[in-house]
Amino acid sequence: MLDLVIEQRRKSLGGFEVGRVLPFVQRRMVGPFVFFDHMGPVDFQPGLPRDVDVRPHPHIGLSTVTYLFEGEIMHRDSVGSEQPIRPGEVNWMTAGRGITHSERFERARMEGGTMHGIQAWVALPEADEETDPAFAHYGTGDLPLFEEGGVRGRLVAGEAFGARAGVKTHSPLFYIHWDLAPGARVALPEDGWQRAAYVVAGSVEVEGQRFEAGRMIVFAPGHRAELTAATQSIVMAIGGEPLGQRFIDWNFVSSRKERIEQAKADWRAGRMKLPDLDNGEFIPLPEMPKPPANPMS
Repeated sequence: MLDLVIEQRRKSLGGFEVGRVLPFVQRRMVGPFVFFDHMGPVDFQPGLPRDVDVRPHPHIGLSTVTYLFEGEIMHRDSVGSEQPIRPGEVNWMTAGRGITHSERFERARMEGGTMHGIQAWVALPEADEETDPAFAHYGTGDLPLFEEGGVRGRLVAGEAFGARAGVKTHSPLFYIHWDLAPGARVALPEDGWQRAAYVVAGSVEVEGQRFEAGRMIVFAPGHRAELTAATQSIVMAIGGEPLGQRFIDWNFVSSRKERIEQAKADWRAGRMKLPDLDNGEFIPLPEMPKPPANPMS
């Protein structure tokens, strides 16, 4: 039943760290999910410096999915959106042929507080990689809830267990938030898709093995995928229909390397529009690492 276990790698974003899970050298994607970051939990103090914010930056070829357990993030983008996201809601931004956006911690700057959530990227099918950029916000009423036997769940996106979230997606997938009481057992949808479960908090058992927070359990296709909460736990389940190989370079995702190179050139040359309501600064394209002076060193 188990295919692979991925342990998060700590990555600094400047003002705080995230746990990077996908992409991983042995598993670039799970279904269409091509990127998965665990943000926090981190306690921000009032007066948080602005350099902790994620300044305007570009994307192509994907949808970004922001989901919070605690805190608030203000989103602004180049299609004119300005939308805070709060716990239990979804910000779904489709980059398509190109979009820019910022994510700022304005409420935490004023009031302080905990920030905790998941930032995921969902690759677009090849036919939709150059679609028009768009943004949509979904409230808690758009995300079906279910509760039974120590399991409280929310369908963040896609379809599962006979329910469908109100979130518009471009390919078949599921994205589930589970709060599990000790001893509660859950099974992931059995669609023949690629599937994985990430332990946000607590610990779970799968096939007699115990997995603590910060680990993603990737299940082998064609087998029943279930887990049991060893302690009070939060688990995010992801999966979906594979889309084929995708290349990632910085914030760009595409089925074609040359398209990524074009996006890099466009950003470097200032040809990508900044967010309408946040256009005073941006993140420059990272420089390529310089080769050593002595190639043999």
